[in-house]
Amino acid sequence: MALEAGIVVKALQVMRDEGHLSDALLRKAVRSVAESDDERYHWVGVYLLNEADQELWLHNYVGPGTEHSKIPVGKGICGRAVAERTNLNVPDVSKEENYIACQMETQSELIVLIRAGDEIYGQIDIDSDDMDAFTEEDETSLMAIADKLAEQIAAERRKE
Repeated sequence: MALEAGIVVKALQVMRDEGHLSDALLRKAVRSVAESDDERYHWVGVYLLNEADQELWLHNYVGPGTEHSKIPVGKGICGRAVAERTNLNVPDVSKEENYIACQMETQSELIVLIRAGDEIYGQIDIDSDDMDAFTEEDETSLMAIADKLAEQIAAERRKE
């Protein structure tokens, strides 16, 4: 089953309209992405950026547990995506010098930033036990979901 970004984005918008906060939307997004492709998506999580400490903090995830609940910006694929301010599709994590292994079975990883303009709020992180598991379509779908999450986070931060 393919990730139907439009359906997920609509569900997130309904939640926003009903007054749900980003915490609930992030959980819904993670579950929806994980359920969309359990053949390739073996771990799906959201890390939020703590700018003061320059760390990514694990918000929630679906998949095996991980000891990496905080990742410094610049460290690992997750930290590198934020440092370079770009999404990363890594077809073979074993070729990454700076890779932080959460599970030994992981072969490839896709990071899509949750951002609004220049402001980075966090990222959606997907690991797969398959080599070269992620397509351009996966990234595009996740970007639509990440954009909807960024709208909510930005709106909440404007109210603070």
